[in-house]
Amino acid sequence: MSDTRISVRRQTARWDPDAEVSVADAMDFWSFAAAAANVVMQLASPGVGYGVVESKVDSGSILKHPWKRLRTTSQYLAVAVFGSEQDRAAFREAVDGAHRQVISSPESPVKYNAFDRELQMWVAACLFVGLEDTYRLLRGEMTPQQREQFYRSSWTLGTTLQVTEDQWPATRSEFDTYWDDACKRVVIDAPVREYLSDLINLRMINPVLGLPFRPLLKFLTIGFLAPVFRDALGVRWSQGKQRRFEWLFLLVAFANRFLPVFIRQGGSYLALADVRRRVRAHSSLV
Repeated sequence: MSDTRISVRRQTARWDPDAEVSVADAMDFWSFAAAAANVVMQLASPGVGYGVVESKVDSGSILKHPWKRLRTTSQYLAVAVFGSEQDRAAFREAVDGAHRQVISSPESPVKYNAFDRELQMWVAACLFVGLEDTYRLLRGEMTPQQREQFYRSSWTLGTTLQVTEDQWPATRSEFDTYWDDACKRVVIDAPVREYLSDLINLRMINPVLGLPFRPLLKFLTIGFLAPVFRDALGVRWSQGKQRRFEWLFLLVAFANRFLPVFIRQGGSYLALADVRRRVRAHSSLV
């Protein structure tokens, strides 16, 4: 395994080795354990990182409105994976309204525009990698054919916004090439690192509430980061922690087998239902 993907030596056995798969199978609620790590990955692209740190759209800031951002992110994933074309069009229009305000100024150290399709492709690729990693931990390794099925089904993670289908590498193998090349441009400068530190240390919520969860969030976040992102963030990860991380998800994967789908994925369907309710009521989506 390259330093651009996490290495998992201990994996659960396949649930159904011959079954067809899709990105929807990765939407078990346990997958959100990788959410903070995915934010780190996305912001490790300088255009995305500075776009978020310098954004004037306070309503979408995870540090200022963490619960709202949690809602909108989970709703985006639900719409992208489970939603209809009408759901995606409505959410795209809402996100576009926020993105129009995210553009670099002459003083910005990095030029960026939230409508840059290359930056959106990077974000979509990070979402795919995060869901594939959690799927492997929860359901086991896929066959080459299943990997292709899973990959192709994930394209809505980007096409729900401005990414076009022809932007996605045509095959799973070609995606690996794209990903490895894109990770060569990973940089986390001091302002972005400070922002991510605030996120990982839960400084945006009440300290009393954050105290018991901070060590677990750090552990999960660093565990879900490939070496290239850990190095950029300046964090360390030992072999002992890697073993504990793998054993934790062996236990979680075992428990997950016995949970009915309405528990494992019910949150995403509730998020999608709330999006549809907001559209009918002409309420704000983001």
